[in-house]
Amino acid sequence: MSHERGQPPSSPRHERGTVMLDDHVTLVNVAFRMLGSMHDAEDIVQDAYARWYALSDEARQAIRSPTAWLVRVTCRICLDQLTSARARRERYVGDWLPEPLPDDARWASTASTRTGDPAERVTIDDSVSMGMLVMLESVTPAERVVFVLHDVFNLPHTEIADIVRRTPEACRQLGASARRHLQSDRRRAVDVRQHRDIVTAFRNACEHGDFDTLISLLDPNVSMRIDGGGKARAARRPILGSAKTARYFLGLLRRKFVQEITEENVNGLPGLVSHVNGEINGVMAMAVRDGLITDIWLIANPDKLHAWQDSAR
Repeated sequence: MSHERGQPPSSPRHERGTVMLDDHVTLVNVAFRMLGSMHDAEDIVQDAYARWYALSDEARQAIRSPTAWLVRVTCRICLDQLTSARARRERYVGDWLPEPLPDDARWASTASTRTGDPAERVTIDDSVSMGMLVMLESVTPAERVVFVLHDVFNLPHTEIADIVRRTPEACRQLGASARRHLQSDRRRAVDVRQHRDIVTAFRNACEHGDFDTLISLLDPNVSMRIDGGGKARAARRPILGSAKTARYFLGLLRRKFVQEITEENVNGLPGLVSHVNGEINGVMAMAVRDGLITDIWLIANPDKLHAWQDSAR
């Protein structure tokens, strides 16, 4: 597997029949992009390891590349999970959104984002941006697996075919279908500095109760989705339009339960984090297009904020 994008599966040198610590990072990288949930990704990786250690010593010794074996098993479990996840999410309270990742998450960075002046940093690869993860929810499970493995991790269709139990040609068609779907709705990338400037302006307008400035920063057709999971107060349907969105944020601040709003990278792009009494109670990611905020994703479900709480301690 290539080492060009994301933090893709590496190919560490193993003694035959052994696995290495790097495999865990590899597998979590793959599983998170498949599922959009770190909790589910970790569970699936543990399941893959359990299957590895359930093999006999002779069977493990016969496997030339333990990493490749673990990736294949992880992806097959992810495919099953994706198929069942749709039914579970129909029962989810309100909007389901992917899990937001803090900037220091190993699985959400590239080597290039770890060097140089922080002001010069570029966004992490698009496959873990909130916008891409949201769009990946709209393709079929098989399309998602093929797209992630081929377009993100550069795995050839001949190897993907063994994972999804399709022919290489069928995998090419699945990947092309996913690509067409994602490109038809994909947000054009903006300069990170411009994105940060808009997020800063949005934060300042919220803190000063500046309704007119908020309106000027929001696309007239902006969509805001909130994931409370039934465990945090949240609108259960998307909030549409700049006026409704601006009023929503000003209403939140008038309730005075958000004591502090900080700017943090969320899934690799500037976003906002709200704190109450030192505890994080919401993480917000945004999409910016043509200088305006087109999408806002606010994750308030505490089950999806553990990584943020841990990184803040």
